[in-house]
Amino acid sequence: MASPRILLNAHDIRADKQSGQHFLSDRSVAKTIVVRSQASAKDVVLEIGAGLGALTIPAGRIVKKLYAVEKDPRIMAVLEKEVFSNRLSNIILIRENILQLDIKALGKGGNHGLVVLGNLPYNISSQILVKLINSREVISRAILMFQKEVADRIAAPPGGREYGRLSVMLQYCANIKTILAVRPACFFPRPRVESLVLGIDFETPMKNAGADDAFLFRVIKAAFGKRRKTLKNALAGSEFHLDGSTAFQALDRAGIDPARRAETLAVSDFVRLSDCLKDIVGQMGA
Repeated sequence: MASPRILLNAHDIRADKQSGQHFLSDRSVAKTIVVRSQASAKDVVLEIGAGLGALTIPAGRIVKKLYAVEKDPRIMAVLEKEVFSNRLSNIILIRENILQLDIKALGKGGNHGLVVLGNLPYNISSQILVKLINSREVISRAILMFQKEVADRIAAPPGGREYGRLSVMLQYCANIKTILAVRPACFFPRPRVESLVLGIDFETPMKNAGADDAFLFRVIKAAFGKRRKTLKNALAGSEFHLDGSTAFQALDRAGIDPARRAETLAVSDFVRLSDCLKDIVGQMGA
């Protein structure tokens, strides 16, 4: 496959900086990502931000079917030619914004969950991750490249500034491991930041499963919505419209000091708090 610089110049295309377009140019890195994804002939893959095909082509040679999602019509036109020239009929091109794509419909009815690949656009990587979490019933695992700062937040343990809403949400429902560090020189155009590829396993049974995932995610959002405040005050000023005494009651019932802050709670703490708060809110008829 030709380098991104050559392909873009040949088609008179400039990378869109506002969309965070940085195309993987190092073939060895692309090969390593595909190999470590453990994708096989039985897998159906969803690739987010297929770009010029750095991952699309090598993955397409291995897997049963690959949905390549790319929203830029200029880039899609180049990718279509690359897929055709490599004679890969198992690759289905989808020109759409991934945030608007019905992922559950793509994965419905499959014997195995979708394997998700992607060099995520840095500017919407958090939004994409939330969408994948909400679609995890049809996803077995994801191998995704993030800006290092975002990857560090996702995998951060409790107690630090990096630990936040995304950390708790993803660690609640998946196991996370670092797959590969990728230098800026491996892209064209070259970004100003380092990147990390993470492996996210949604198939491992959840250790701290709560009674209501949707309610839990609302509690996590409320707790981190005003992270400088104590948990009692953050919950009291949240979408739940609680008074201070009710917030105190929920925290006390969960065995959590109301003076603590959200970043000090482990995933299991959030699950207990969510279950207790839901009981109280239900009794209030809210």
